[in-house]
Amino acid sequence: MEFGMEGRRAIIGGASAGLGKACAMALAGEGVDVTIVARTRDKLEEAASEIAAATGVKVTAVAVDINTDEGRRAVLAACPEPDIVVNNSGGPPPGDFRDWDRDAWIAALNGNMLGAIFMIRDTIDGMIARRFGRIVNITSSAVKAPIPILGLSNGARSGLTGFVAGLARETIIHNVTINNLLPGDFETDRQKSYTESLAKMQNTNYEEMRKIRMAGNPAGRFGRPEEFGACCAFLCSVHGGFITGQNLLIDGGKYPGTF
Repeated sequence: MEFGMEGRRAIIGGASAGLGKACAMALAGEGVDVTIVARTRDKLEEAASEIAAATGVKVTAVAVDINTDEGRRAVLAACPEPDIVVNNSGGPPPGDFRDWDRDAWIAALNGNMLGAIFMIRDTIDGMIARRFGRIVNITSSAVKAPIPILGLSNGARSGLTGFVAGLARETIIHNVTINNLLPGDFETDRQKSYTESLAKMQNTNYEEMRKIRMAGNPAGRFGRPEEFGACCAFLCSVHGGFITGQNLLIDGGKYPGTF
């Protein structure tokens, strides 16, 4: 299947590793020039070299915090007319809501809701003018099935989901779609830290908790980042033009509901 994206330009947040990097690799593999963003310069530049070597496309690395005004300005200076934006930011730490003060909540909202909204604000009118745009927000399966110890993430990401639900119906007439990808358990650093937290809470070790978690998934395993990246690339392709305002759950069947 031809995705029809060669020569397009994309901005991908949190792309030095994990799911963000997998999305950047998948898009680059389809001929998209990618601008990848993360805060850690060395790790980001290593990812940029790897993506460029594997795909042969132009890869620009911008080491900033994309959830700040200064960071977004730097990213848009490097890629002023993106056709594709993948909003992705690491989730806040797990814990008990009784321990979170106002600052913790504001940080979570900025990282997992407001940062994406401001990036959409800064790019969507250009997409509308050019009659092509694909915005994908990487949220979490916790939007569909909240996880008690991830209350900060549950709240902030659900807020972004509600915002997108309204806007996505207004932009599709201009061939600009906005969708959310909801990852379940994938082989990432985030998964590892969450598993370590669970192991500590239940007085067991990491390997045992990992086995328990994988056994609890119908697939019997964690997802591979490249599987997630491929889903992102499809949504961003010419074939994704009739899909908007959706929350695509990619979790190996772990969510047990019909809807």
